[in-house]
Amino acid sequence: MNTTDRTPADLLRSALAADAARPLVTFYDDATGERVELSAATLANWVAKTANLLQGELSAEPGDRLALLLPAHWQTAVWLLACSATGVVAELPADPADSGSAASAASAADLVVSGPDSLEAARACGGERVALSLRPLGGRFPRPPEGFTDYAVEVPGQGDHFAPYSPVDPDAPALVVGGEELTGAQVVARARADAAARGLGPGSRLLSGLPYGTWEGVSAGLLAPLAAGGSVVLCRHLDRLGAAGLEERTRSERVTHTAD
Repeated sequence: MNTTDRTPADLLRSALAADAARPLVTFYDDATGERVELSAATLANWVAKTANLLQGELSAEPGDRLALLLPAHWQTAVWLLACSATGVVAELPADPADSGSAASAASAADLVVSGPDSLEAARACGGERVALSLRPLGGRFPRPPEGFTDYAVEVPGQGDHFAPYSPVDPDAPALVVGGEELTGAQVVARARADAAARGLGPGSRLLSGLPYGTWEGVSAGLLAPLAAGGSVVLCRHLDRLGAAGLEERTRSERVTHTAD
């Protein structure tokens, strides 16, 4: 953790500089059995490629609004940090699976990123549309959705290093969650406060099964562990695991804190 960090993208850069090899995001989907572990270096590479896609291929500019119609997922974390790196404002609807909430966010956005369950709602966006299959290992759609860029097709060819065309202003809007708009600096300050309240520090492992549609969810599921120099075990469909399974995961993943 670096006290000079003022955007979520800054927090990622500090994590990369501190220890590029350490696990930063460990993701489970307990509906499919998927497990993905991303080191700081691997996450930063995905973020760089996604930021290059945003800035170069999708022509997104600082201040543009991006509706992020995705569940709590490792690829959602990538998009949140890529938006921060480019100055694009990420909006997380309360429930991306709710067609009304998702369509409302999409219609007001300059571009939209959708999972497979929110494609119809995403069509309300008049700008660029990107679709993620959310299949294991970031796989492609078997058949690309009409009117959408398939993220898994386009992102591999993007550059491994990213530089914004203009510096990102930490005092500009960066995130809309729970109906509240926050600047990059406010996101970092809140994440640090949450980390302190949870007792997180370097090496902490926070397990979260919370959705990303609230500040509490996105803080526990990414931002607070990142601000503390810790890591997150992000679980989707955690309710399917059962008490014994949760106890085993807590042990095997060396979990130190749990979000509830």
